[in-house]
Amino acid sequence: MSEQPRAAEQDPGRTPEPVVEDARDFAGVPDETERLWTPHRMAYIGGENKPKDPHDDQQCPFCSAPQRSDEDALIVHRGEVAYAILNLYPYNSGHLLVCPYRHVADYTDLTEAEVLEVAEITRTAMRVIREVSNPAGFNLGMNQGQVAGAGIAAHLHQHVVPRWMGDANFLPIVGRTKAVPIMLSDTRRLYAEAWG
Repeated sequence: MSEQPRAAEQDPGRTPEPVVEDARDFAGVPDETERLWTPHRMAYIGGENKPKDPHDDQQCPFCSAPQRSDEDALIVHRGEVAYAILNLYPYNSGHLLVCPYRHVADYTDLTEAEVLEVAEITRTAMRVIREVSNPAGFNLGMNQGQVAGAGIAAHLHQHVVPRWMGDANFLPIVGRTKAVPIMLSDTRRLYAEAWG
């Protein structure tokens, strides 16, 4: 914003009115902001891999993943009623999802066996991630419903997100960019090998 000198000259005691400039006039004009372009994130933002009908388990990525190879689907561990898979759009390196095989949306609808195995896989995932990646802590949680932030709300999944000191520095907060220093396929292999 710039000041209008005429208003100040006419009445020296009056605060000058700011001039609001349209940001569109400055598109492409160099400034002091550094930008890290991440066009690959548009697939996630645009919902490229989201099912058109979230209630159709044939379209659900968490239902179709176990039908593929572990390497192709990024599955780290298969249990009897639940499994662990790497998140395609990780918040941090090593971000795992623990999913029941059954297409179920709400935590209260899980069977006793599903609750127990989701919990046990989550505990084992934490141990494996600690052994392989040495994080300082974890975020664990389920987003229940689209309004709560669930990207695929129709199929419950527990997030296991490793955290390191400084991983929420200026880059993701100000730059809205996340650096993931290891390939998903390499992370899957290391975690699967450590799972035992």
